[in-house]
Amino acid sequence: MPDFLHFDRSGPIVTLTMDEPETRNAITGNRAAEEFCGAAARVAADETIKVVIVTGAGGAFSSGGNVKDMRSLSVGDIGGAAIREEYRQGIQRLALALYNLDAPTIAAVNGPAIGAGCDLACLCDMRIASAEARFAESFIKMGLIAGDGGAWILPRIVGASKAAEMAFTGEAIDAGEALRCGLVSAVVEPEELMAAARDLARRIAVNPAPALRLTKRLMREGQHMRFDSLLELAAAYQALAHKTPEHAEAVAAFIEKRKSRFE
Repeated sequence: MPDFLHFDRSGPIVTLTMDEPETRNAITGNRAAEEFCGAAARVAADETIKVVIVTGAGGAFSSGGNVKDMRSLSVGDIGGAAIREEYRQGIQRLALALYNLDAPTIAAVNGPAIGAGCDLACLCDMRIASAEARFAESFIKMGLIAGDGGAWILPRIVGASKAAEMAFTGEAIDAGEALRCGLVSAVVEPEELMAAARDLARRIAVNPAPALRLTKRLMREGQHMRFDSLLELAAAYQALAHKTPEHAEAVAAFIEKRKSRFE
């Protein structure tokens, strides 16, 4: 069976490309969860990786859940407890692995991002869209809810009202609307998408790896901590950052009026 996810590295930048054309890069009913978790473990173990780009091959970013695979859950003999465990061990493991990556992540959304595919893009820190991209929180159209964490992540990106509109109607929005509501930070022509994503990745990757990972972790923790608790955590993280060789090099470069040289 061919790999669902291609892992390609160029210097400190990794590109993860979903490639299952027959399902338009669906992320259930296949090895997507296992391969995303494996890729996340590789990135976590290698602190020289500074940025991860997630994209799709072909005309789609991801069609989300495999609808044909859903039939076995609705008409088969599998019980509710087993379905619950399938979500826990499948799509939810994928969501946690991507969300918890310490390296900054960029979704390069090349085409439709539907249902769990939309939420997959939202789990990344930044999103750049092709002008041909579409986004839909479309679970309601299938009589389902977002079982992958979309109800938690989408309102934090586009706000409660827009998230409710997307979830309750299930309707798709185009790239322009995604830009207006803050779902993406840039829209480019299809042929420029990967160049734009790599350019953003390079602008991030010039910075020190330890500080990048600590900054992302602090921002993640800040989503659910009190301000005073976050300040305590920031003090601890800052103590770690002060003792890194990268910080020492940055200070020396500033004093010596030269560019920093990070390994």
